Amino acid sequence: MNEKRKIIALYPGTFDPITNGHVSLVDRAVKLFDELVVAVADSTNKSTLFTGQERFEMVKEALSENGLGQVRVERFDLLLADYARQIGAKAIIRGLRAVSDFEYEFQMALMNRRLEHEIETVFLMPALSWVYLSSTVVKEVARHGGDISGLVPLSVQKKLTEKFGK
Repeated sequence: MNEKRKIIALYPGTFDPITNGHVSLVDRAVKLFDELVVAVADSTNKSTLFTGQERFEMVKEALSENGLGQVRVERFDLLLADYARQIGAKAIIRGLRAVSDFEYEFQMALMNRRLEHEIETVFLMPALSWVYLSSTVVKEVARHGGDISGLVPLSVQKKLTEKFGK
């Protein structure tokens, strides 16, 4: 008798900070896979506003407050293909907002396929209302005292307000 294997998907990112666009992708991905792991990258070539631990905690809290508390949230500091193999993932979730995202994401997907050919990259789009949204834009608006309500989960909005003191 064939026993159905659980299909694990991995959604990696910096999440500096997690936005409602990220939450939208998580919401879509949990409907497609048996298990979803949201993995917060510790090492990154990006200069982050929040530490790895702060980003990890914000992701957990943001998903919980959006009814996605069943999603496993982890931190990782490995080559993505190695981490995906380590946790038994069969898919890597990546978000596409616009054509400008595609070239970079396509290049990364091909490299991950070369490194680990058994793992597929699945591209998802956020809800239309979040297509323009990025962590960079949110941080810039928050840094200058602009209104970010509705762009990020409430817990993240509070963290950004604390960070920038406005």
